[in-house]
Parts: sequence; C-alpha cells; structure tokens
Amino acid sequence: MELRQLRQFVMVAETLNFRRAAERLCMAQPPLSVAIRKLEEELGVPLFERAPRGLRLTEAGQASLEVARRCLRDAQELASAARAAAEGEAGQLRVGFVGSVTFGLMPRFVRAFSGRYPKVKLELREVTNAEAVTAVDGGTLDIAFVRVPTMRPPAVMFQHIESDVFCIALPAGHRLAGKKAVRLTDLATEPFVGYAPSRAGGLHAAVTQLLQRAGVSPTVAQEGVQVQTLIGLVESGLGLALVPTVSAAHAPAGVAFRPIRDLPRDAVIGIALAYHATGESMVARRFRDLVGEQSESDGREGSGSARPFRTAS
Repeated sequence: MELRQLRQFVMVAETLNFRRAAERLCMAQPPLSVAIRKLEEELGVPLFERAPRGLRLTEAGQASLEVARRCLRDAQELASAARAAAEGEAGQLRVGFVGSVTFGLMPRFVRAFSGRYPKVKLELREVTNAEAVTAVDGGTLDIAFVRVPTMRPPAVMFQHIESDVFCIALPAGHRLAGKKAVRLTDLATEPFVGYAPSRAGGLHAAVTQLLQRAGVSPTVAQEGVQVQTLIGLVESGLGLALVPTVSAAHAPAGVAFRPIRDLPRDAVIGIALAYHATGESMVARRFRDLVGEQSESDGREGSGSARPFRTAS
C-alpha cells in the first residue's frame, strides 16, 4: 500500500465521483478506477458501492477514510519534521558551558535561540574546559561555551564571542581593596587562590604565564577548577585570585575586584564557542550563527567596552 493509493482513495471518497476525483488528481479516470479496485483487492473488502445513481462508501470504506486521512497527515508531518531537522530548525542541541557563563552570556543566547527555534530541544550541561573540548571532539556535545586560551584537538574549532582581561579578586575588607588598582607584584606576599592544573591549559596556564612574566611566585593556598569556586574561596578569606573581569558583575558583596595596573596589553582571555570542524550538525550551525549575530550587535552598540568594579564596602 502506497501513499499515492491513499490520496486517490480519499479524493474519491470526498467527491464520490471518479471523473471529478480524477480531474483533481490530474489523471485520467480509467487508471484511477483501476487503482481503487486494486486497493480493494489488497484490503480484501469493497470500499465503495457502485450503483447507477453514483458511488457510496461501504461501512469498510467509512472506517478506512479517517485512518487514510490520518496516515496522510502523519506523512506530511514526517516530511515537515525531516525538512526542519535538515535545516537546523528542529531536533536536539546538546550545549556544554563553563560555570562563568551561567550569568549573562549563556542565558541571553539560549533565550534568543529558543525564541527563534522553538522546535529545538536544548540539553544544557555544565562542564570544565577540558571536559568541553573532549566532549565536542567525541560527539557527546554539539557545542560548548569555553574559556580561552585553552588547548584543543585538531577537529575542534573556536568561534570567539567575548574578549576579557584578568582582574584581582580580594576580600572586601582586605588592605589592598582601598586601592583603585593593584599591581601583580602586590601578590608576591599574599596567599593566592589558583586554578587547578588542566591538560587543556585554560585559566591555569594563562595565570601561570602572566605571573611568570611579572616575576611573581605567590604562595598558593588553595586551588579550584571554576571561576565561581575561586571567588567563593576569596570570599572565605583564603587568599587573592586572578579572575576574568566579567565575573565582577555577578559576584557576592564580600568580594572586591580591582583592575591590574601593570597588566600587559596582550594578556587577553575570553569566551568562545567550541564546535566540531567536520561533524557539526545544522542545528549547531544555527546556534553559532545566532551567537555571531548577537555578538556583532553588541559590538556595534559598544556594550562590551568598560566593565564595572565593585568598590570596597
């Protein structure tokens, strides 16, 4: 049984006239009559009563009509769903994210994407940088927000979203919180909260390189993986930390943030989207396109220029 036969049956059932049905189907009447008779033979029951005064649906025909219509509707929905998925407008998108984009960046992009593509089911998963690039490389994540610079496998590409620099996070009551800016050399005698080493490099490598260039070797009191973890340790009074400046906008009141006075111009960090160079799905491409559009708009409006610092209370 083919969809073509069902369309023919439904048209004859709705017109109860072979000639009119054939005209609407853009075919000759004899082949249509033959097709209906073959369908009846396949089903083993007559679908129409043929009388001098015209056609009439049998009980079997009446019962079959709604089922045939439903099959045609389902087939149309199947075709629409397949086209939508192929064009990236439906399906599933598995998005990884590091904790520091939980506020601001990710909610804005996810909200905009869901509004534009409501048929895409989003699966969000918090990961570390190393987990993110590994999952994208292995195909268990379609796309991921990661901090850069970080190492990546050859098949993983980065689309940069936001540039940032380090600032110093310190307890609000700390003696250095009274300064407008802090030098890296001020960290030499302070307990330091650092990033745990990672095979992906990331913030640990960036901080290590920055301190080495400044000739500073602070005493590491504690280590953490995520930026928000380090800020929590700073709030607990365990030491000072270098964190992305964007973190100052969503941090507890017990932590002060100060710009670095002697920060090298090329000490740039940021956020990027990690995606697979050859195995990228169309829905992932749609997400990247939207992020690119929004980031360009932010750049034109100048929204990413200055970042506020909370003063000591």
